[in-house]
Amino acid sequence: MRSLFLAAFAVFAFLNLNAQGDDDHGPIQEGKWQIEINTGSWTTGSTAFSLTSVDGETMWSVGGEGGYFVADDLAIKAGLGYSDFGDDFSSFSYKIGAKYYINSEFPVGLDFTGTSFKDFDENPSYVGIEGGYAWFITQKVSIEPKLRYNISMNSDFYDDALQVLIGFAIHL
Repeated sequence: MRSLFLAAFAVFAFLNLNAQGDDDHGPIQEGKWQIEINTGSWTTGSTAFSLTSVDGETMWSVGGEGGYFVADDLAIKAGLGYSDFGDDFSSFSYKIGAKYYINSEFPVGLDFTGTSFKDFDENPSYVGIEGGYAWFITQKVSIEPKLRYNISMNSDFYDDALQVLIGFAIHL
């Protein structure tokens, strides 16, 4: 645990020192990149990190997203994720969408998420709408709490879902 803390501290220190040498005026300008890791829920096709245990059965997911700023404050994003539900049951998820920063600090997003469950004929897909706040703890690192609503594209089998998430983004 101690080495994990030291590694995280070293990354933050490096990013902070590196940010001080930049000549630009912000991390969300045209031509910049973003790497994002979110908390999430495996229930809606996750490209995020989650861990759940119910009745002795552990379920987890891992994933991430990346984006490229095609204009100031506007990024085109894509993400991948994997979820394991135990008992040889798993899924692969993908996401594509866009994220816009209002006043360079209030991110809003629109995306499509699809999931492929192992050995299932019906797979869920969602259109997601989200909004939140970008708290830049350094010039290149932000913590982004957000509210997300997932609209099911197959409501005969899957429900809409409201989520409260926390994202962590590195801006390059």
